[in-house]
Amino acid sequence: MNRPSRRAHAALRSAAGRSASSQRWLSRQLNDPYVAAARSSGFRSRSAYKLLELNERFRLIGKGARVLDLGAAPGGWTQAALAAGAGSVVAIDRLPIDPIAGAVILTADAADPDIPEKIRGLLGGAADIVLSDMAPATTGHAATDHLRIMALAELAFELAAAVLAPGGCFVVKLFQGGAEATLLATLKRRFNAVRHAKPPASRPESRELYLVAKGFRPAS
Repeated sequence: MNRPSRRAHAALRSAAGRSASSQRWLSRQLNDPYVAAARSSGFRSRSAYKLLELNERFRLIGKGARVLDLGAAPGGWTQAALAAGAGSVVAIDRLPIDPIAGAVILTADAADPDIPEKIRGLLGGAADIVLSDMAPATTGHAATDHLRIMALAELAFELAAAVLAPGGCFVVKLFQGGAEATLLATLKRRFNAVRHAKPPASRPESRELYLVAKGFRPAS
């Protein structure tokens, strides 16, 4: 995969009428090579490159793989999974997602108890990989935000455990912090290998990181 390269810094033509935070956001967007690369490649979000980089490093998505994408809006990870060779993708989010060729879009809550059976039916069997880029609305209070994303990560694992095929993979977003020991221990019991990763496309100032688990072992 060709990684986006840094471009010469672009300045805003005018800051009139913009708040300081809006100016910072626009400047970051203008100077982010992943934003430019996503636009030129047709990806809906720069985050598509996070999955492509994780896949390049860990070889997660085999040709024809059945993929479940949680927290999928606006669809960048779904597009990236298909570009990496996935045969079928079910993308779930509570927010609407515009159609993506090759994917089934569900506007639904991942906590719905009927979701596992529906997913297996739509994929035509168990999933080979479950992806979760779910994140809560942040409050700015680190401890609160960490607890919220941990709750989403645990929900993602419960769903993964219900739909993954033996030997399958699980990727989940976390925030850096100290409240993940329980989830990490659970993943180590249920997968052959578990690694932390922060792909290059993840902005340096972001506290996000990913747990990558391979070799799912169903409960006996």
